[in-house]
Amino acid sequence: MTPSPDATLAAPSHSGVALIAACSAGFLWGTGALVVNILIARYGFAPGDISFWRFAVGAVFLCLIFGHRLHLPTLRTLLLPVLLAGTTMAGYVLCWFLGIERIGAAIPTLIALCLPPVFSTLIALARRQERLDLALTAILSAALGGTVLIVARHGGVGAAGQGDLLIGLLCSVASALLYTGFTLVSGRLSTALGAGQAATCLTVVAALVMALSTLVRPLHWPSGIPPQAWFLYLGVVTAALALLVFSWGAARLTPTALTVATLIEPLTAVLLSALLLGQQLDASQWAGGVLLLLSIWGLGRRLARAAAAPRG
Repeated sequence: MTPSPDATLAAPSHSGVALIAACSAGFLWGTGALVVNILIARYGFAPGDISFWRFAVGAVFLCLIFGHRLHLPTLRTLLLPVLLAGTTMAGYVLCWFLGIERIGAAIPTLIALCLPPVFSTLIALARRQERLDLALTAILSAALGGTVLIVARHGGVGAAGQGDLLIGLLCSVASALLYTGFTLVSGRLSTALGAGQAATCLTVVAALVMALSTLVRPLHWPSGIPPQAWFLYLGVVTAALALLVFSWGAARLTPTALTVATLIEPLTAVLLSALLLGQQLDASQWAGGVLLLLSIWGLGRRLARAAAAPRG
């Protein structure tokens, strides 16, 4: 199979740089969470509108940058995986929003963020790609425990009835499963196509899938300058740029490391809320942030040791 022009990006790289790339994706997604809250609370936009325009703007931006470099013969051989991965990417975002609409933000966010590292690790252990030891157990425990402490303050399921509670939980678990599947294949696509081309193709497919929501309700582009600027930020920064660095990191990290690193997302969201919106962080959230950062530091050391072992 002939490599794409930017497939050389998939060459082996220092694991620390790849971990920083994955954390950067989580950071950018965390800034997006704050913007989404602003668009919903201040301007009344529906999550479906936000999701579609985020992917659509991101797809246009990536096509302008990487569209001329698409290697069509390679893309044709990977068309089905690209379609499935792009649909999965749109699906986990949609299921997460559906869970939030039913039971509020806290529980769906915890499920959608905390289950993928567990699922990814179990799959990696079954494939003998990871070795279960005390260090890995400590890293996962600190990462998941820290995330719970960061997010749990934002409330439970509110006044949701049994039906809404069940549907909300099922949507949240579906989001976690779809995100896990996406992380398992995104690295391979990035290796085969190059990070830029992979991000472009996946974002285009996700935008087309999200466009199906027009069959249910019309989409609205904002008329005012402030919300338009927020939509452009979501598309360029949290869709295009975030997926680009995520794809670059995914080609160089295990799915376990990838899913743990992106847990930076909720920490970023709460810190920005405290800094920009004046929301107070309690002691448990600060403790959760410290635990999460310690887990990522431990993960970096584990990756560095694993990379140095063959040379040793």
